[in-house]
Amino acid sequence: MTKFSSRFLFILISCVVLITSCNNNKAGGESGKAVLDTVSLSSKNFSLAYQDGDKIVATSIDTMKQISFGGATDPAISPDGNKLAYTLSDSAGYRSIWVADMENKSQGKLQVNGNNYYQAMWSADGGAIAFSIFNRKNLWKIGVIKTDNSGYVMLDSASKINVYAPTWKNEKEIIGQDLTKLYTFDLTGKLIDTKLIADLIGKEFSIASSNRFFYTKDGAKLIFNAGNTDILDGLTGPSEAVYILDLASKKVQRISPKGINVAYVFVTADDRIFYSGAEKPFAQSKIYVSDLNGNIKTVVDKGTNPTGALK
Repeated sequence: MTKFSSRFLFILISCVVLITSCNNNKAGGESGKAVLDTVSLSSKNFSLAYQDGDKIVATSIDTMKQISFGGATDPAISPDGNKLAYTLSDSAGYRSIWVADMENKSQGKLQVNGNNYYQAMWSADGGAIAFSIFNRKNLWKIGVIKTDNSGYVMLDSASKINVYAPTWKNEKEIIGQDLTKLYTFDLTGKLIDTKLIADLIGKEFSIASSNRFFYTKDGAKLIFNAGNTDILDGLTGPSEAVYILDLASKKVQRISPKGINVAYVFVTADDRIFYSGAEKPFAQSKIYVSDLNGNIKTVVDKGTNPTGALK
């Protein structure tokens, strides 16, 4: 697999650039749109999106075709590779999610009843997006909206608990966590299952609000990243790694190797595990992809927060 750094000169010549403007002087107001250029994207084959410093990048898996733009965070490529969701922040620090169509160059803000929502997660069919949203009671909740801006709902809106890090269990269910419990909701917002995280994965792991849990396609395994007891010289704070829990046997298998701190994991609906991790001196993070058996490849030599399209 060709790495990003080995194609740098080619990319400078051939990439399509998106320039993002976030000039907004009104608190909670509209953020600037991303400005697409006039190059046709009809022959593209985007399969990966990730953060590279102060810009986000959508790329083909061999990194020979790319789109990049600055001023945005939380890249989320759609399952078909045709759209890119991302977070923009205004001058007051409010966040909102925007979606760019990389083929017809349209782009728009998700019309959500709130002024602080971020971290889009596409459903497997690309028809809906889940995200984190800060509600009027100063709690973090999960929002879901269709990509045509219809059907918005805030899950578990009446409770007094925070729910973090939403992911799709399947097309009809969404999961999130509150540091100690894992919740499953249906798309109407009804809570249908609650499990103690320690009962699932054991008590030796530490969970942060950014740690995500993904079910495999068959629902038999749970993939997650979590803090562990590894001592990594030069790392400030706890080390994290990627794990797979077999729900039947209760066995936890480590996927990412020791010596790498993994702050972010994403699992596609076809069970490919993308994650970003850094080795000592922990100054630069690489992006890796693994299958369920732990066969790992390096995808990008410099990047974080990857999301992948379906094959």
